[in-house]
Amino acid sequence: MALSMHKDSANNQMDSSKYVRYTPEQVEALERVYAECPKPSSLRRQQLIRECPILSNIEPKQIKVWFQNRRCREKQRKEASRLQTVNRKLTAMNKLLMEENDRLQKQVSHLVYENGYMKQQIHTASAGTTTDNSCESVVMSGQNQQQNPTPQHPNRDANNPAGLLAIAEETLAEFLSKATGTAVDWVQMIGMKPGPDSIGIVAVSRNCSGVAARACGLVSLEPTKVAEILKDRQSWYRDCRCVDVLSIVPTGNGGTIELMYMQTYAPTTLAAARDFWTLRYTTSLEDGSLVICERSLTSSTGGPAGPPSTTFVRAEMLPSGFLIRPCEGGGSIIHIVDHIDLDVWSVPEVLRPLYESSKILAQKLTIAALQHIRQIALESSGEIQYGGGRQPAVLRTFSQRLCRGFNDAVNGFVDDGWSLMGTDGVEDVTIAINSSPNKFLGSNYNASMFPAFGGGVLCAKASMLLQNVPPALLVRFLREHRSEWADYGVDAYSAACLKASPYAVPCARPGGFPSTQVILPLAHTIEHEEFLEVVRIEGHAFSPEDVAMARDMYLLQLCSGVDESAVGACAQLVFAPIDESFADDALLLPSGFRVIPLDPKSDGPAPTRTLDLASTMEVGSGNARPAGEADLNGYNLRSVLTIAFQFTFENHTRDNVAAMARQYVRSVVGSVQRVAMAIAPSRLNTQLAPKSLPGSPEALTLARWIFRSYRMHTGTELFKAESTAGDAILKQLWHHPDAIMCCSVKTNASPVFTFANQAGLDMLETTLVALQDIMLDKVLDESSRKILCCEFSKIMQQGFAYLPAGICASSMNRPVSYEQAVAWKVLNDDDSNHCLAFMFMNWSFV
Repeated sequence: MALSMHKDSANNQMDSSKYVRYTPEQVEALERVYAECPKPSSLRRQQLIRECPILSNIEPKQIKVWFQNRRCREKQRKEASRLQTVNRKLTAMNKLLMEENDRLQKQVSHLVYENGYMKQQIHTASAGTTTDNSCESVVMSGQNQQQNPTPQHPNRDANNPAGLLAIAEETLAEFLSKATGTAVDWVQMIGMKPGPDSIGIVAVSRNCSGVAARACGLVSLEPTKVAEILKDRQSWYRDCRCVDVLSIVPTGNGGTIELMYMQTYAPTTLAAARDFWTLRYTTSLEDGSLVICERSLTSSTGGPAGPPSTTFVRAEMLPSGFLIRPCEGGGSIIHIVDHIDLDVWSVPEVLRPLYESSKILAQKLTIAALQHIRQIALESSGEIQYGGGRQPAVLRTFSQRLCRGFNDAVNGFVDDGWSLMGTDGVEDVTIAINSSPNKFLGSNYNASMFPAFGGGVLCAKASMLLQNVPPALLVRFLREHRSEWADYGVDAYSAACLKASPYAVPCARPGGFPSTQVILPLAHTIEHEEFLEVVRIEGHAFSPEDVAMARDMYLLQLCSGVDESAVGACAQLVFAPIDESFADDALLLPSGFRVIPLDPKSDGPAPTRTLDLASTMEVGSGNARPAGEADLNGYNLRSVLTIAFQFTFENHTRDNVAAMARQYVRSVVGSVQRVAMAIAPSRLNTQLAPKSLPGSPEALTLARWIFRSYRMHTGTELFKAESTAGDAILKQLWHHPDAIMCCSVKTNASPVFTFANQAGLDMLETTLVALQDIMLDKVLDESSRKILCCEFSKIMQQGFAYLPAGICASSMNRPVSYEQAVAWKVLNDDDSNHCLAFMFMNWSFV
């Protein structure tokens, strides 16, 4: 009997493991459940069998196997789809690289031919068989060729389509020779490596008229969609103020010719803006490719004359454009060429590198176009998910409005209603006012902010030259350590500008009362070159009169260009006050910083020195360094910093607001100068040199107090002092392997760090300059704060206490673990409490 039961059980197990053929109805029922829950629990599977009669003849184990197989098939399908996508990208990239290789081979052949021709000319000129004036005739013929590089065209009437089509066809031929040929000597930019996930191949010009950049890459959008996006230049070119299409002429081949006028912003306050009068030609090639090419209409090219330029400097766009080719299996291959002449001689000499750099052009125009198309392609495919319930297009609009508002403030165009205000005798800060804010705020104008009896917007702005400070590093510091340069009272006034009649002008108190910031990410681009975020500023009031102002405020902030490896990239930090729940059409009044790198020059001022840019232009060549003076650490980088802050005002408070704004911008400039001196690689760079000792007399005294107090309270030595003379104790304290730091002890204020040794600065990921911006309760986690509160009375009575292992956070919010900590009172020479010292032992980043 037992044997029979065992055989039946074995047969049942064998039956349950056999392959089951499901009917279409059963598969449909299982698929419905899989769509809701791909991995149902055992109870859910049993419930499924009970609720679906058609599944009653199937064992739960077989149901489990079906879901396992279904998940496996789904995973294989996704992987196969991913591999097909990667294969298509690699195939297209391989085609692109082969074409690039062919182009480079043609360029090499062309250079070899030119080299041989030059050698022959030199040999002929130096041979004695020629006449005395043969060399002169060779030189003169070469000069004549250079003076007339292109034939002159007669003026063509704007109403003559045939004449415009001739210019368009010439533009197309010259553009294609740059995009796929050897018309320009291209040099690949550093760090731009081709690959299926890279932005593409980016190159800049060498030894050509004007500045030029070229890029080619892959996107997963169809050519017509790509063309539509690229033609909307204001959506991706942040320096574009406006584009007006004045005339559209259809061509017989199905293309269109457009006569266009474009205005662009100036990057800084000390140069004029540029405008362009161009012809844009859109057509299709025989292979199905789309071409959008463009060039300026001048006396040499022929064509109609453009609108007059008053406040703008007329720049020239040489044949440029986009070649968009369809890919097999979908997507497009894009070739972009930007070639312009910005009339460099019309700007001060110190600013000319901004207009002579092909790398800056590549970052602002060429790479920006590719990045924008890739961003939209990923958003269209659903691969990017944003929080906050806002659509990607809305977030892009916020970024564009912040940049546009900041550019409007920096440029202060008269037709927007801006006018200059008188100075106070010093020309370092420029004050511009706008009593017609509806002109530049447009649809976002809020009449409640500007009463009927008069009001407007005031902008205080300044520019200066920075020496030996990487733009990305400076902007990242300004973003992460706002209280190092900002004033809480001014921030409170800016926030009050969002409400009706807020005009109680604050006093720009240096420092004010402490505040901290919390950065809440909102969105970022795929290459992380741009961040959109909300900043919450938390005020801390320590006196009754400050309680009314100590409230949380919010900023919408855009940070870009913080990647130090991006050559020629402009670093920017722009922000505007907002309400806690800001609408999509909320009014934005942007302020901020822009840092643009200049090409290294050998005649710049001394390293780590920060100068006012206007004074630099006046000095001229007198700032040249002696011939024997070399750059410290071999590092020499100049950049232009532009600052602009906007405030609203009523007419009767205009002068007070202007005085406050001027004082505040000067305070910010001074803070930025101190920060620039502190973070300059020649002064503070762990890769080049150890951190410098804070060798002031106060630091020497504090080190002695820390060492003596530890021995007095604990009965042991903090370290074995090699000597007590000079700065010996400070040096040993500074290089101590454990993180040692001091914070203030005040009954009416949160403890703020005042000193840290090198290990302490490394643990907090900060500098001595920014250390006083960090509060103790922001570093310790909740459990560590509770332990410290329990032990605080013991520390004050006994003089010290040992704290258990715990977790704290750096200024970058990175978690840091430590095995043990010691806290002790630091007494001065009068045995009075000076500060509280902490030593975190065996710390490490988690």
